[in-house]
Amino acid sequence: MSDIRIATAEDQILLDKEAKYCSYGDTVHYIEPPRIFSRCEGSYVWDTEDQAYLDLQMWYSAVNFGYANPRLNNALKQQIDTLPQIASQYLHKGKIELSEMIAVDAKNKFGLDGRVHFNVGGSQSIEDSLKVVRNATNGKSLMFAFEGGYHGRTLGASSITSSYRYRRRYGHFGERAQFIPFPYHFRGPKGMTKEEYGSHCVQQFARLFETEYNGVWDPKVGSSEYAAFYVEPIQGTGGYVIPPMNFYRELKHVLDQHGILMVSDEIQMGFYRTGKLWSIEHFDVQPDVIVFGKALTNGLNPLGGIWAREELINPKIFPPGSTHSTFASNPLGTAVGLEMFKMTSEVDYGAMVMAKGKYFLEGLQDLQKRFPIIGDVDGLGLALRCEICGPDGFTPDKATLDYMVEEGMKGDMVVDGQKLGLILDVGGYYKNVITLAPSLEISYPEIDLGLKLLEQLLVRATTR
Repeated sequence: MSDIRIATAEDQILLDKEAKYCSYGDTVHYIEPPRIFSRCEGSYVWDTEDQAYLDLQMWYSAVNFGYANPRLNNALKQQIDTLPQIASQYLHKGKIELSEMIAVDAKNKFGLDGRVHFNVGGSQSIEDSLKVVRNATNGKSLMFAFEGGYHGRTLGASSITSSYRYRRRYGHFGERAQFIPFPYHFRGPKGMTKEEYGSHCVQQFARLFETEYNGVWDPKVGSSEYAAFYVEPIQGTGGYVIPPMNFYRELKHVLDQHGILMVSDEIQMGFYRTGKLWSIEHFDVQPDVIVFGKALTNGLNPLGGIWAREELINPKIFPPGSTHSTFASNPLGTAVGLEMFKMTSEVDYGAMVMAKGKYFLEGLQDLQKRFPIIGDVDGLGLALRCEICGPDGFTPDKATLDYMVEEGMKGDMVVDGQKLGLILDVGGYYKNVITLAPSLEISYPEIDLGLKLLEQLLVRATTR
């Protein structure tokens, strides 16, 4: 095991400048000293000392198709040479065709007509969705959301994100959320199957509508004070918690009974992370709104957006100018998004991702058998979780996971004669979950390599 890594003289000059000139409000340093990276390709990034790191979080699932993906990069380069920019009040082919692809796909899958609205990223698209649902429900500003849910850090998005620390210093600005327990089976009541616990959570939510004195429903007029329920079908920052397959179907039934919209936040789990274009597809329900971002452009351009049902977003109810961003639907972003859709239509990404995810999960399950500090592993496609616990296999152990992350970033592990680092992401209610979001293009040998590196970190953690 190596000592604490010291920044090079060149890196230290940059770090000193960062300390003086950069806001710390837009970044988090998970390790000290922070690494400075110089290049990337496939599943790897390299620091300024040319040390390679296998990346198993891929920019929080923004780079689903691998760093420096040649096909997507070339789409961007070609667009730069043709129509690199145009004001968002003017039309261009890319915006129209990308909207069509998303809307036609939704029609085929959900049987619903709808429209697509773009913005510059996930949080901003959440803001737009809040406008759509408030407008469609006569200005209702109360929302339901999940404990453990994360929807962004703009003012509206942080109001429906369960972590109070994201809004503690800013208060609320219009939206408020009531946070409902998510069926986190590993930490749920004992004695229930996963499906039973899912039904139990829905029943606890449904009881809010049994009487007006639970504060959400007026039975005399049949109206709820709440406009929508914001869901991450698979919780992201909450620790890649995967609910039982019956959960959303039963939840949607309750929502439909009481005129409450379902908004599916696909910002982290969309674009085949779970083996389907949208993770909500696994659960046999029709969402009213879908919010997307991140991997739409493979991290090459800050473009996100929403799809909403025709009744919620047609020009009569949501007229021109309802919301606007200078860089929304910019031609560079839409060109990459179009190429991504074309690329994923030529290969069965669903089958590929599910097969790789099954293989990776089996490897994690093998590690779980050999290391008692792994309390839980689970996965859907290539959204995988590994929960690090104390010796009892249940008590959350954030300190051990923090140690593993720091050790992985030392870049001193050796596999088959190659010195490597490992980039992991930390999530979960107790910040003790490794949330694994590898490139969808990851090879089977790279999965094996990732498992070997994880094993080395687990050995270090249990023998220190």
